[in-house]
Amino acid sequence: MPGTVHVVGAGLAGLAAALRLAGRGADVVVHEAAGQAGGRCRSYHDPALDMVIDNGNHLLLSANHAALAYLETIGATGGLAGPPSADFAFMDLASGERWTLRINDGRLPWWIFDGRRRVPGTRPRDYLAFARLLRASPQKTICQTVKCSGALYERLAGPLWIAALNTDPKEASALLAGAIIRETLGAGGKACRPLIARDGLGAVFIEPALRFLGERRAPVRFGHRLRALAFAEARVDALDFGEDKVVLDRDDAVILAVPPVVAVDLLPGLTVPSEFRAIVNAHFRVAAPSGLAPIIGVVNGTIEWLFTFADRLSVTISAADRLLDTARETLAQQIWDEVATVAGLPKAMPPWQIVRERRATFAATPAENAKRPGAQTSWRNLVLAGDWTQTGLPATIEGAIRSGNRAADLVGGG
Repeated sequence: MPGTVHVVGAGLAGLAAALRLAGRGADVVVHEAAGQAGGRCRSYHDPALDMVIDNGNHLLLSANHAALAYLETIGATGGLAGPPSADFAFMDLASGERWTLRINDGRLPWWIFDGRRRVPGTRPRDYLAFARLLRASPQKTICQTVKCSGALYERLAGPLWIAALNTDPKEASALLAGAIIRETLGAGGKACRPLIARDGLGAVFIEPALRFLGERRAPVRFGHRLRALAFAEARVDALDFGEDKVVLDRDDAVILAVPPVVAVDLLPGLTVPSEFRAIVNAHFRVAAPSGLAPIIGVVNGTIEWLFTFADRLSVTISAADRLLDTARETLAQQIWDEVATVAGLPKAMPPWQIVRERRATFAATPAENAKRPGAQTSWRNLVLAGDWTQTGLPATIEGAIRSGNRAADLVGGG
């Protein structure tokens, strides 16, 4: 075991690393610049709605084994909700058509031969296109690898890739899309069951993790922004927090689990992704109609995914840079008109909130994916963690947690 491990950053990557180490009995200290943990996966009280909302809507799939193991460790798996099988409700706003994609549990995809289970307007052979992504070149985009048109693309593949990669398929990495297919659709319906944090991201992912660390005397120091790292003899020997400085012992280690723009400031010469894409989320305080599916994919609209909670309806729009300059009131009305159509609600808009994250994730292009660094660095006691490192996945909850696990194993000998 190492000496004290200083985890810098209390997003999911940093929390995952700290949990893994603290669970093994290591001395862990977490340093977080903000006043709360969670990073892009957090909940907060919104005064406009007078309720607790998530900063964004995050979907897990049953294939996300690292994320599910993280929740099991902190005793929070009961906070997830979703259908008992891989069922995905969809609506086409242009035609008014509704359908449910039903993926069978086994690896043999017999569901594509059943017109009542597959995407309307598609044929079984259309789905062979997914296989080409499993052998994709790291230099190719999705649309250079498969056909980006037709019913399958417009009604399933396109929305799936945009949501997973937060990047338009015309420029998104085919390699990363292939990784998603391999772990989800390629593994059968047992890997595709959709899950959401029923009681909010904070209650499910963050608060139980902080309790777990507190019970193991692993402190989390909020408002503790790392200003600089000091190096000597190919190792980090001090952490400069401005008002205080932590001098490291020979056996101490550092896990840097901060956003890429922060990491490159602390480690000059580090190559990291430098292009980002936005995500827009909208929240409406309204009781959900009885029987509304927990997650609905929306085709031919501004909105892409509608999430149903007991006290609100929430929308996520990925690759949303085009919406950043739209007036908030205009955007809220445009989104609500579509939500009301999907949910069968009156057109009068309820209390609302728009959350725009301009730099939500790195742009998942072939060029940006190639910039992602590995966890190990040239300093013996310093490793990196974050969904922007080489996880083999796009910037997702699963990728962030895998990176934290990897970092903990590197410093803790796991």
